[in-house]
Amino acid sequence: MELFRKIFGEFIGTFMLVFIGTGMVVFSTNPDPLTIGLAFGLSITIADYAVGHGGLSDGHFNPAVTIAMVLNKRATIKEAVFFIIAQFVGAIAASACVGGFGSALGLEAGTYGQTDFPDISAGAAFAFETLISFLFIFVILMVTSKKYGSKQMASIAIGLTLGFLVAIALNLTGGSLNPARSFGPAIFAGGSALSHYWVYLCAPILGGIIAAVVAKFMGSEQGLTEQDA
Repeated sequence: MELFRKIFGEFIGTFMLVFIGTGMVVFSTNPDPLTIGLAFGLSITIADYAVGHGGLSDGHFNPAVTIAMVLNKRATIKEAVFFIIAQFVGAIAASACVGGFGSALGLEAGTYGQTDFPDISAGAAFAFETLISFLFIFVILMVTSKKYGSKQMASIAIGLTLGFLVAIALNLTGGSLNPARSFGPAIFAGGSALSHYWVYLCAPILGGIIAAVVAKFMGSEQGLTEQDA
């Protein structure tokens, strides 16, 4: 039952992230980058407070975060498989809702808040997404560490970090930092958002792997008991 609750927590948390974040992109009239960034950032903060505390969920909401947690032995491979499936399903469900409500509103077909990089090369997009994903996941690993973290403030720090990174990235890559976040809109929107999805799958995972190594070097896993590890 506990594992099922965590899995559902990952589903609902990812759903909230994608629905609120891409909903701001799709439904709002000319939102600025900071507004969109904060929509994503505050949604992950709200989701973490709602289901990430008290053991209801591990509060990853991102396959790249889950992989980093496995590398630093904060999650098992079994948990990771279920979490990642739940995250992708949550993102798909959220994008289906955004598309459905967008259609009811009479918006242009194919509008799902998808990520893409029309103005830069794939190589530049890959490097940029890797960098911002590294920064984001490094912050997560440090502020949730037993030695250096603060359970009450971690959600706020994570949300603000995501919000500002998305705002910075919006005109370059759309600011994904999350393979599930980009997958949901891409499978409905199709086109270049889908053909470029490999960037949004591989770059955040690479950034997460680097973040796991660097955070561990910086002491993020100090203070873990044998049972925790």
